[in-house]
Amino acid sequence: MKHQVVHGASSPLTGIGLKIISVAIFVGMSTAIKAAGDVPAGQIVFFRSFFAVFPILIFLAFRRELRTAVVTKRPLNHVARGVVGVTAMGFGFFALTRLPLPEAITLNYAQPLLVVVFSALFLGETVRIHRWTAVAVGLLGVVIVSWPNLSLLSTGLGDEETYGVIAALLGAAMSAVAMLLVRNLVHTERTSTIVLWFSLTASVMALLSIPFGWQALTWEQTALLVTAGFCGGIAQLFMTEAYRHAEASTVAPFEYTSLILGIAVGYFVFDDLPTIYTLVGGTIVIGAGIFIIWREQRLGLERRAVKKATPPQ
Repeated sequence: MKHQVVHGASSPLTGIGLKIISVAIFVGMSTAIKAAGDVPAGQIVFFRSFFAVFPILIFLAFRRELRTAVVTKRPLNHVARGVVGVTAMGFGFFALTRLPLPEAITLNYAQPLLVVVFSALFLGETVRIHRWTAVAVGLLGVVIVSWPNLSLLSTGLGDEETYGVIAALLGAAMSAVAMLLVRNLVHTERTSTIVLWFSLTASVMALLSIPFGWQALTWEQTALLVTAGFCGGIAQLFMTEAYRHAEASTVAPFEYTSLILGIAVGYFVFDDLPTIYTLVGGTIVIGAGIFIIWREQRLGLERRAVKKATPPQ
């Protein structure tokens, strides 16, 4: 989720540190969800969203923003963002239960690449050849990561990991759409309002999946999913604060530390060894993503320079 950047932020090392902490906690959230086993995606979304509300409420109360956090003039926009976000989460969590942790994390890196594509298609943003090339190269990396699991190409549907890859890519696409909706909301809404509305909307939406087969959980599964929810809320807060201390272009590349952490956790906790496809494809995707972030930063600097050079009318 993108957050409104505080212009003039001047603590880049603090921002980077907070971002890395948030990434580590998000990996912890994913680890808890994967360790909970084969739980319906809608049920996971509920735990992730509902229990994330509590650390967010505590944070808002500490900042004395609790009473105004839910106040908005754009409830339908928040609900639309919530519906799309919940769908993305559901696909992502389904993939997490079907794929090794490093692969699930890497496939999610398709999201920023798809944001560029959707921005051009739906928002009419100008995307020049440099970024289109980076997107094409990055998506090639995604195909490399996915290739060993796409058994439907030769054996037809039925492989659990194939379903996992498809769900991960659908989740990344829906998440990219959610980012576009957030871009629109940040022009008028505070970060706390966006975060709280999303968590509440996601919790309600997830309850609608009960008829589709929630299951009785063991105490261990319940504890893991509650932990995942708290981790999600805490990580969201750290990420919010990261963007307050540094520019997005400074902080964003450190999202890719999640792959290193994911490989380590996958190996030590789940005995998952990253394949050569994951390592090669992941490197390509990360390189393309960092190039896009760098390009965005350069374009932003050029736009500000032009604005400063233009005399007031």
